[in-house]
Amino acid sequence: MTNRLRIALAQMNPHEGELRANAAKIRALRAEAAAAGADLLVTPEFSIAGYPPEDLVLKPAFQAMCDAEIAALAAETADGGPGLIVGGPWLEGGKLYNAAFLLDGGKIVARRAKHELPNYGVFDDKRVFDAGPAPGPVVFRGLRLGLMICEDWWFPAVSETLSESGAELLLSINGSPFEVEKAEARIDLAVARVVETGLPFVFLNQNCGQDELVFDGASFVLNADRKLAVRAPSFAETLILTDWEKPGDVWVCAQQELAKPLSRPAQIYHAMMLGLRDYVEKNRFPGIVLGLSGGIDSAISAAVAADALGPERVRAVMMPSPYTSQESLEDAAECARLLGIHYDTIPIGPAMAAYEAMLAPAFGNRAPDITEENLQSRIRGVTLMALSNKFGNMLLTTGNKSEMSTGYATIYGDMCGGYSVLKDVYKTDVFEVCRWRNANTPAGALGPDGAVMPERVITKPPSAELKPDQKDQDTLPPYEVLDAILNGLVERELSVDDLVAQGFERALILRVWRMLDRAEYKRRQAPPGVKIGQRAFGRDRRYPITNGFTGLIS
Repeated sequence: MTNRLRIALAQMNPHEGELRANAAKIRALRAEAAAAGADLLVTPEFSIAGYPPEDLVLKPAFQAMCDAEIAALAAETADGGPGLIVGGPWLEGGKLYNAAFLLDGGKIVARRAKHELPNYGVFDDKRVFDAGPAPGPVVFRGLRLGLMICEDWWFPAVSETLSESGAELLLSINGSPFEVEKAEARIDLAVARVVETGLPFVFLNQNCGQDELVFDGASFVLNADRKLAVRAPSFAETLILTDWEKPGDVWVCAQQELAKPLSRPAQIYHAMMLGLRDYVEKNRFPGIVLGLSGGIDSAISAAVAADALGPERVRAVMMPSPYTSQESLEDAAECARLLGIHYDTIPIGPAMAAYEAMLAPAFGNRAPDITEENLQSRIRGVTLMALSNKFGNMLLTTGNKSEMSTGYATIYGDMCGGYSVLKDVYKTDVFEVCRWRNANTPAGALGPDGAVMPERVITKPPSAELKPDQKDQDTLPPYEVLDAILNGLVERELSVDDLVAQGFERALILRVWRMLDRAEYKRRQAPPGVKIGQRAFGRDRRYPITNGFTGLIS
């Protein structure tokens, strides 16, 4: 029996479906752990393939390749070095499990299947996996490990079963998606598991972007006295070495310096950086192109891109119309200068005139209206898509969640693009994040230190500048009011009466609801974007486009 162990926790960034590359990364991490004297290397949920695998895991060829890579890793543990815990698929008796594999001594020592399968929000594990039985501990070099997989520890049953069957340490491998301020909620929940079982608890999470989802790492260790012994940094791929002793009946993890938690705007910004970086890198784009209007949304999108990818991989385009203000021209140019990104100016006046002449016979004597405004947006979208096609850069769209909620965006216009970092960020949060970035340089940023946009970009009234003297609040309520109503309708599914009780005008609530309801068809055609909150459009909130329900507004 051992009473000392060094356990290495790999807060790693897997590449979905790149099985050989993921296995190679695990090998490199194991070598690093071995050099540091570790006895065991733990990797996150489904680490051999990346989580969530979605329907990819249903392919027999994919399952077979995962098996082969895990078997090869197992064989390599015959060298007497650290054991391994790896996540991947397990096909047994016609059932497919999301499993954790304990590898040691040249073989697969034990397998444990995920028992609690999430089927809410972004998760659809029940669609592709079978639920495993309630697990018992696995034995690693004398230590009885209570091995769990993500959702297993969100409810008390699995940890209680492990405790009652002799586990000495609860260890959970995770693919837990980021939501703003979720890291502290995880720790609070882990405290409950520790109180219930009297056992120390290890939470290991992956750190990566996967399409709309971002996984923030933020791994931690709680001792049996509920004190935080280890807290890894958020949004950083890292190997965490933890030292354990058993001076009496309970294992204890040695205290480490704890990573400082991030503020709300810092969390949002880092999530946008990681989501964009992994989407561009893993899909092998050379860089991004975006429209830089002189407004706040495009300014922060350009800053995130420069910080995530490096200024040399960002191309910004100002596309002025006759309605573009001198302020916007100056602010866009200054944003580009501060960020050090490539900057082009392509006026759209000639295209506007061509469309006006082309459509005049069909339009007849009808007065100009929103049609001409939308044409400007679509001309800009076509221009940016042409640059994307010609040079291979992905088009980054710049609309925020307030606009996407209310339909204050032009489909096939400013909604054109391959990805969005602001899709799940309300306008009021955009202002907060901009102020934060002007005062802070994010960890790991490839962009410049210091301010990345003129103060005027943050303070001037937002405008689409599609007609003379236009302001967003000609069409929308003030953003602080709009976002509060949207938070109730979207994030919390509150009724009109609930919001009236909070002090909002009934007529305004109904107006916002109708805009939200009518814009569903636009959101269905929007590009993917980083999930920030609890109810992101597309992954979490899925409403029918054709929808006659009026119960909310009757």
